[in-house]
Amino acid sequence: MAHSFPYILAFLFAGIALIVVLTAKYKVPAFFALFFACLLVGLGIGLPLGGVLSVVKDGFGTILKSLGLIIVLGTTLGLLLEYTGSTAVMASFLIKKLGDKHAPLAMSITGFIVGLPIFCDSGFIVLSGLNKSMARRTGIPIAVMSVSLATGLYAVHCLVPPHPGATAAAGTIGVDFGRLLLFGVPVAIPAMLAGYLWARYAGKKVADKIADDEIALNQTEQLPSLVKACLPVIIPILLIGLKSFLTPGTAEYHGWRSILFAIGDPVIALMIGVFLAFNCKRSWKKSEISKILHEATEKAGGILVIIGMGGAFGAILTAAKIGDHFSQSLALGSMGIFFPFLLTAVLKTAQGSSTVAIITAASIVLPLLPALGLNNDDGKLLCVLSMGGGSMMISHANDAYFWVIAKFSGLEMKTMLKVYSMATLLMGLTTITMVYILSKLL
Repeated sequence: MAHSFPYILAFLFAGIALIVVLTAKYKVPAFFALFFACLLVGLGIGLPLGGVLSVVKDGFGTILKSLGLIIVLGTTLGLLLEYTGSTAVMASFLIKKLGDKHAPLAMSITGFIVGLPIFCDSGFIVLSGLNKSMARRTGIPIAVMSVSLATGLYAVHCLVPPHPGATAAAGTIGVDFGRLLLFGVPVAIPAMLAGYLWARYAGKKVADKIADDEIALNQTEQLPSLVKACLPVIIPILLIGLKSFLTPGTAEYHGWRSILFAIGDPVIALMIGVFLAFNCKRSWKKSEISKILHEATEKAGGILVIIGMGGAFGAILTAAKIGDHFSQSLALGSMGIFFPFLLTAVLKTAQGSSTVAIITAASIVLPLLPALGLNNDDGKLLCVLSMGGGSMMISHANDAYFWVIAKFSGLEMKTMLKVYSMATLLMGLTTITMVYILSKLL
């Protein structure tokens, strides 16, 4: 039975509303919220229960097939860099080079670099001890230092693989990871600077007391050299980026090109990064290795089930032929990259998680790509970047990262909303501006 567009749209909104209410108000894990949304929308559009479950299983399996190994290896790399002290080495180097006067900028750049392989919340916790000691040493308000660090981490978290939101969106929309890295990092830099500049402006008048809790850093061994600390981050990025210049045509690559094409695969590149990260510590105990690898797989597992169910939700929307309905009823062509941006921004602001917002938005936008005029390689890239910008805004009290920053910096709610939340709004607007400019150049 064919349903009208308003009928389909009503169930789409009901599914989104269910995700928002369950995750934001009732704190239901995103996996279950997405699963219930799949059932609601699937049954609502007339699919039998068995048909809904079949579509959910197919969508879940398809997205995990393309992203599972990347997420697990990216998570492992991040934990290894934390444990070996590589993140502290990179931060200390930048602070030394830029000087105390530019300590906030040093922390912002540190967050940006460290954030490439490490999730923003983990990166902030690891670097918060160094951040607070720098605030005490320089006399710069902790609000300035903390938000500079937080926004540096946040910029790449929302835009660049292997972070789960960007990775899942790229997998759903069909964007090459290397190309997303090559364009995502330059787009993230202005976003980082927007966050830093707002932190300098809005945070300088805030005189919050620095939290007394300090992060105990494990320094039982000598920290790695700067080169060793940076290689696990730089090498995978270079390999993945170089592969994007090689386009597999009808003929197979031979010689060094075939090797480069193989090691430039995100899975192999991240595996190389993991091995390089193990080299950042002189000696390892079996118990240490076991603990880190177990923690990595457990952390990645929680992310994977969310991403998989996001893929399932997308499969349900595809089965509903929502793209056809939208393209026939709305003039989406005139909105272009702004529709994915606005949709993701609304989802992010409403339910708090950047990852859930961009995964949900990608599922909705995928069938709309032709109507939006984004159904080519450049258009898909711009779409993912615009959704990344939307997933930045606005971080407030329903975002777990918001409370990580507040707790480890000792900042009050009023200060967080004024300095950090406003910074995320400006970061999102800066990102969509950069994506618009990029759309005119591609």
